[in-house]
Amino acid sequence: MALFELTLILLLVAILMLQVSRRFTIPYPTILALAGVVVAALPWAPDIAIDPHLALALFIAPALLDAAYDLPPRALRRNWLPVIMLAGVAVLLTTAAVAWAGVALAGLPLAAAIALGAIVAPPDAAAASAMLSHFELPRRTVTVLKGESLLNDAVALLIFSGAVSAATASESFGSLAPQLLIAAPGGLILGILFGKLYLRLSAGLAGTLGGTLFEFVATFGAWIIAERLHLSAVLCVVAYAMTIARYIPERQSPRDRVHSYAVWEATVFLVNVLAFLLMGLQARAILTRLERSDLWDALAFAGIVLAIVILVRLAWVMLYNRAINLIFARINRKGAPSIAQSLVVSWCGMRGLVTLATALALPPGFPARDTIVLAALAVVLGTLILQGLTIGPLIRFLAFKRDDSFDREMAAARVALIDAALSDLGGRDDEAARGLRAVYVADHAATVGGLNPRHVSETDRLRRRSIAAKRKTLAEMRRSGQIEDDVFHALEMELDWAELASSPPERFEIVEG
Repeated sequence: MALFELTLILLLVAILMLQVSRRFTIPYPTILALAGVVVAALPWAPDIAIDPHLALALFIAPALLDAAYDLPPRALRRNWLPVIMLAGVAVLLTTAAVAWAGVALAGLPLAAAIALGAIVAPPDAAAASAMLSHFELPRRTVTVLKGESLLNDAVALLIFSGAVSAATASESFGSLAPQLLIAAPGGLILGILFGKLYLRLSAGLAGTLGGTLFEFVATFGAWIIAERLHLSAVLCVVAYAMTIARYIPERQSPRDRVHSYAVWEATVFLVNVLAFLLMGLQARAILTRLERSDLWDALAFAGIVLAIVILVRLAWVMLYNRAINLIFARINRKGAPSIAQSLVVSWCGMRGLVTLATALALPPGFPARDTIVLAALAVVLGTLILQGLTIGPLIRFLAFKRDDSFDREMAAARVALIDAALSDLGGRDDEAARGLRAVYVADHAATVGGLNPRHVSETDRLRRRSIAAKRKTLAEMRRSGQIEDDVFHALEMELDWAELASSPPERFEIVEG
């Protein structure tokens, strides 16, 4: 009951503080981090622990599904080099640098130091996406950051699993190497198979609440089965999400899709809230346990880890930028990232949900667990506050040239869709066809006339005005008792779909807060 009450308090605090986030374009994980620490500091906050295996499945699986669903494999193939440099090399370098500091400065056992490095190495996708959505950035930069956020979790968690096994089961890293080599490809294959199975089974549940619940069962089931088979649960969920994202849109009804998106958005937000609360509670317990001298040593080490995490990413990304620009210049090839792009990528290193969940997944009795958890929380808070609050001003200062490739591609696709609809009308010349043809012709002219794919035509404005008049009349009929509530809700739903169809996407976009 105590955890439930604290979660409700944190949700209320988060809702209030997120209004500040929206007004000042602060990433919502930054606000959640501050809210979690504030609520955890309440005098009556209890000491609550969570099962380590549950922490990873509960917090990471939904976030991975949400991110992987929107990133097709072809996007990763087109940007494979920068993604590997960030998701692979950057994670390994950060892990190695933090592990060295852990052994040399804090006296941590090697396996524990490597575990700490793996915990703080992967940046958080939600934090970067929440901030970048407010700015116009080169499209490829955003794609690279999204691709990194998917694959760096897999690399970091593979290292983390090996380090935890080495520290708790007296196994050497050499003996674990074959298992780790099988884990990655095995996780991908299992995820694809799970996706195919889901596509077959979900058809019979379409249009039901059971279908939405089955999405959760399949997602968490994929993670748990992969873990039981000692495969990469991260890559399994990523492959599963990409598989269903490739085929499900053609099979899913609009109502199911809208409902599913809303449920998953709320779920991902809720697990973020819960993760920050649990991490804050653990940090509070650690701070009360440590002696004053030990506490200052732990905080100093946490500050060093934070500095290493930021500086290693900055140095590696800028080194990669100079190297790839030199190579591209010598082979006379275009498309190398600019200094400005690399600065933004290097500064989008906010840590969040994955780091929190992985730290919470450390088993009780793990060597130097308190020091590791405290350092992980310091990195999360430090990067979210320092980088999260300054990435916006940095982007504005760099003044990127507007990338209109998304708008052009969207406009071309809209024209093709309208042409297909006009062609389907064929030679029909009845009143209904003439009216619909006039609407399509107006939409065609509006789209071709400008690159903005979210342009609202005069027809759309009139349509929404008419819908508003219908809503007013419908409400009056309900209040006066002319119609019962079941009729009211059925007609209300029809008007909702009609208004969605005549509105630009951002009008009904669900945002944090």
